[in-house]
Order: sequence, then structure tokens, then C-alpha cells
Amino acid sequence: MPDTRLNEPITVGGVTVKPGRQSQFELPFARVVTGATESLPVKVINGRAYGPHVWLSAAIHGDELNGIQIIRRVLREIEAKTLRGAVIAVPIVNPLGFIIQSRYLPDRRDLNRSFPGSARGSSASRLAHLFMSEIVDQCSVGIDLHTATNHRTNIPQIRADLDDPDTLKLTKAFGAPFSIHAKLRDGSLRQAAAERGKTILLYEAGQAHRFDEDAVEVGVNGVLRALRSMGMIDARLPRNKGTTLIRTTRWVRARRGGIAECHVGLGDWVEEGQPVASISDAFGARPTQVRATLSGYVIAMLQRPLVNSGDALVHIAEEAGPGGDEPAERRR
Repeated sequence: MPDTRLNEPITVGGVTVKPGRQSQFELPFARVVTGATESLPVKVINGRAYGPHVWLSAAIHGDELNGIQIIRRVLREIEAKTLRGAVIAVPIVNPLGFIIQSRYLPDRRDLNRSFPGSARGSSASRLAHLFMSEIVDQCSVGIDLHTATNHRTNIPQIRADLDDPDTLKLTKAFGAPFSIHAKLRDGSLRQAAAERGKTILLYEAGQAHRFDEDAVEVGVNGVLRALRSMGMIDARLPRNKGTTLIRTTRWVRARRGGIAECHVGLGDWVEEGQPVASISDAFGARPTQVRATLSGYVIAMLQRPLVNSGDALVHIAEEAGPGGDEPAERRR
């Protein structure tokens, strides 16, 4: 039988949102050098019917914009009167970095290495603490949206704990082209949320400083499919084509400095030993071939052609086998 329970009011930062209502507001967290107060933008959509509470977050790194666009579009598809459960959306988790178009906060701290934070720490620590206490603690599930770091681009992919059955189920429902079993990193939102028993997916796609329409579209459909899989919405969405599970990834690195030319593209399959890039001097003489160190799919690439010895060029992912552990042959 369907769950006929009514939702409860939600209170975030002192703002109470009743069932069947939505509210958009700001949570102050710091005074900037001008003396003005900087705030975290929040939107709460509290469904009339009972269901899971999910947070959507983006721009923990202030130059990563695709997630902001994904959240903007997802919110257009959700109505409080028909939603089962609640969605708490924070499209810009790092407003200070966003303003200066930087991955970091003004003091060069990485917000995604500052969780769970402290109410009396640095600005990054205080912001992390506010997000954990007011947003994460209200929810059982989170979807955190990212892009590649500056001068790189990522194919749409989920990074998550694929050994956890609930996380794996949600990952498959999201349906990104690739899903990577990723270890938790100290100080990350994913680690802090997991330690509080939350199920969390991290979506990576596109590059910093710009919108990538393909990355945005995959992200929007993935978030909506995840919400539908939890029984929160009834949206009609494009068919889920499935996801390739990944256990092993490796960056192919430059053997010398110079000007690099990549010979592969995102999503390409490469064989171990295959040339994936070449590096030469300003005249293009005597290029050095850079070869794949394992067979797999190209999931990320460097966008900037100027490289030094040891720079990461091409990220290759080895597909997991049917059991999710051993490498598999290339999917046909």
C-alpha cells in the first residue's frame, strides 16, 4: 500500500517551511572585508506527502558552474504539492569563491577539505559547519555536483561508495555513463556526510568556468531519475542507458615538458600501449609519444596544451567485471 503519511514542517536556519510549501532564503555565515554579510543561498521544497529528504549542492569549488545550472533546471521540475519528501537545494555552497571565480576561498583554503568544520574555525571551517548542521543533518541523501578542476574536462561520471548497496542502487538509478568506486577523502563533504550515515553521490562532469550542455543535461536527468527511484516524483524521463562500473583508474602523465597534442577524446576506448598524446617543442620537431598504461575508457583529459614533465594528460578507467571487482573486456 502507498505511504499516506503527511510530511512534517522543516526548519532550516530558523526558517520553517510547512508541508506543501517552498521557501527561498539566505543563511548568513561571514562578514567580508567591506563589512557586508555574505550568505548561503538556500531553497527548501517541502512536499505535502511523506518521503525522503534530499539535498542538492553545487559550487563547493567556486569556479565549478555546471552544478548550479543543473540545480536551477531540476527545481523547475519539482512542485511542493506533488513532491513526496523534501528537497533542500544549495546551488552555491562557496559564495566567496564564486564571486572571485576561484576554486578556493579568498584565503586559498579548499572548502571540500574543511568538513565537517567548526563554528569557531576559519571561514572555510565555519561555512562547512553551517552546511553540515543546517543542510546535511536535515537529510538522508545528498547529491553533490562538481566539474573537473581548471584546465581539465571530465566525461559525466558518478563517484561513490559502490560497495554500499543503497549507494549502488541510487548510482544505477542516476545513470551517468560511468560510475567510479572512489575512496573517501579526508575533509571532504562526502566523507563527513558518510560518517553521519548519509547516502551521497558525487557527480563530476565538464570543466570549470563554463556551462557544458551535455554535462548539464546528463546531470539534470540523473538527479530526476534518482529522485524518482526514491519515490519522490513521477517524472517521465529519457531512458536510462545504464552505467559502466569502474574500479581502477590511472592518469597517463607527460614524459617531458612541451606542447601536447591529444589523439583521443572523452569516452574513447584505448588499448594499453596505444599512443594517446604527443609532446614536442615550439617547432614541432621530434615529438615524444605518450602511451596508455592500461586498457580502458578515457574519462578525463587535460585541456591546456602547455605541459611540464609529470603533468596529467589523459585519465583512463578500467571497467569492472560482472561482479564489480575484476576487470572486464571492453563492452561491445
